[in-house]
Order: sequence, then structure tokens, then C-alpha cells
Amino acid sequence: FEVDVVLTDAPLPSGSAVRAFNHLIGECEVGLFATAALARKLRPKFPRSLDGAPLLLPTDNTQLRRTLDHWFDTHGVRPRIVAECEDSALLKVLGQDGYGVFPAPLAIADTVRSMFEVQQVGRLTGARERFFAISPEKRLKNPAVVAICDRARESLFKT
Repeated sequence: FEVDVVLTDAPLPSGSAVRAFNHLIGECEVGLFATAALARKLRPKFPRSLDGAPLLLPTDNTQLRRTLDHWFDTHGVRPRIVAECEDSALLKVLGQDGYGVFPAPLAIADTVRSMFEVQQVGRLTGARERFFAISPEKRLKNPAVVAICDRARESLFKT
């Protein structure tokens, strides 16, 4: 069986045994989201308000987690981690149910707000998430893959 593309938030590491190529689709800043009540409480003194705030995070083996940990360290913020999940949808559902604040790419902020009925707490200025198409082709040729990447660039990342 043959794979045409893998969409991911991390490039294939150099020196990988897999012969494939990274194609940057786009990048955007990361925001934090929560229920309306929690967002109202944390917004006024953001980011200091995150000290001790309940936080839902991706697991530490992800690029996003490393980015978030670095941002928190740089800003001297110490949130209280209440859950770590590999599944970003589960983080959003836990956030929707009021368990804490969760991160999401700002490229999909409108969708996150409407789908999970949450509000944006704040923007993590400088914390960026990147998205890649990994393919066996040095130059993308498959029309479906090209269409997916072009559409993402045009509508999500506006490059």
C-alpha cells in the first residue's frame, strides 16, 4: 500500500529512515480557549492570570507541548496541569466541559469557538504552530494533495 501524504504539525526528522519530503503548508499563533465563565475570569490579567489556572495540554512528546512549555517558562507563568492528552479533540471536549483552558491554533479559532462553545482567553504571542504535508514526492504532484495544501494555504493561513 502506498501513502500519498501525511498531514502533521511536525516535520519528518532529518536522518529518518523514511524517504519523504516536508512541505510547509502554513503556520499561525496559538491561542488559549475556555468556557465563557473561565475566560471572563482569566482575560483581565492575561497572561499572569494563568498562574495556577487549570490547563489541558497535549502530551510532552508533541511539538505544540514543547512550544507551550517554552512560552510559559519565558513568561514566568505556572499553570496547574489537570490533563494531558494525545488527542486534540479530547482536549477541546474537556475544555468545553469546564475542566480547564486548552490551546488551539488561531487559524481555526472561529471553528473552535463555535463548535465547542468556548471563548478565547488570550493569544500566546510568539508561540507558533506549523503544519506540514509529508510526501514521497520532492515536489507535490498528486492533484488531490495539491488541492488540499493550496486550499489550506488560501483559507487557513492566507499565505
